[in-house]
Amino acid sequence: MTDLDSFIAGLPKAELHVHHVGSASPRIVAELAARHEGSTPVPADPEQLAKYFEFRDFAHFIDVYLSVVDLIRDAGDVRLLTYEIGRELGRQQVRYAELTVTPYSSVRRGIPSPAFCEAIEDARASAARDFGVDMRWCFDIPGEAGLAAAEETLRIALEDRPDSLISFGLGGPEIGVPRPQFKPYFDKARAAGLHSVPHAGETTGPETIWDAIRELGAERIGHGISAAQDERLMAYLAENGIPLEVCPTSNLRTRAVADLDEHPIARLVAAGVPISVNSDDPPMFGTTLEQEYATAARLLKLDRAGVADLARAAVSHSFLPTAGKAALTAEIDAYAATA
Repeated sequence: MTDLDSFIAGLPKAELHVHHVGSASPRIVAELAARHEGSTPVPADPEQLAKYFEFRDFAHFIDVYLSVVDLIRDAGDVRLLTYEIGRELGRQQVRYAELTVTPYSSVRRGIPSPAFCEAIEDARASAARDFGVDMRWCFDIPGEAGLAAAEETLRIALEDRPDSLISFGLGGPEIGVPRPQFKPYFDKARAAGLHSVPHAGETTGPETIWDAIRELGAERIGHGISAAQDERLMAYLAENGIPLEVCPTSNLRTRAVADLDEHPIARLVAAGVPISVNSDDPPMFGTTLEQEYATAARLLKLDRAGVADLARAAVSHSFLPTAGKAALTAEIDAYAATA
């Protein structure tokens, strides 16, 4: 471990783009796969599981992701998964995390939506007590499932709304899933006080990001790396303070970028675009938030002070209340001054 790696390991952090099922550790996936052996293509053997998580492209990633979603079959599975995510976040000194949760995928597999919401809230409370991490939820529409999924996701968000739900999102494939069709659902979610955080511009061009802003009222953009192709868009993001949730290794593993050295993060930062660094689906992509900070530090040529600024930026771009932001920023400042 280098000196900078050690600094990153102890640095208090916030994470703003990390998926619920996509955070299932290999141990948990293997345990669930063994439990459901014979009714799932997901292997329980760790070596075979590592190969299973080698993605040909984004479409293949979605197929694999949904096969893991299918392992979550009752409220007990939901609680176990959520609690174990809290354990891993706490290990990495993550104090606050906004998890992207897709209730539709579990509800359509037979888990009642009130039981799903109760399970994540119960796990959240236990993780806060045991690991010191504050987890909040972004309920997202799986875009590939269409408007029926949007309708049901909105219903769950409004009727079964868990106390820690703060935002409304849109994930899944971008190609062939235009953003404007989801406008009515985002309008209603925003009217109910939820923040808008759709994915856009990961595997499609800048126009998808423009659509997310103009049609969905995006306050942050999931990924958004194709903004680097549009000078006017980068200027707009900078001037209006709309941050991108950047996940470098994810972009490499889904073939959104061919090589990490080609990643546009440095160009975005140079243009003044606000960013946070995140892990997306860390076990599936063979990464951690710590590794993403190290990768960003290399790509942006950052020292300890620069890495601490990344952590402060994530707090600033979060939906934490003002007092929470101040407290976590103060903790980062204290750590950076003494580590």
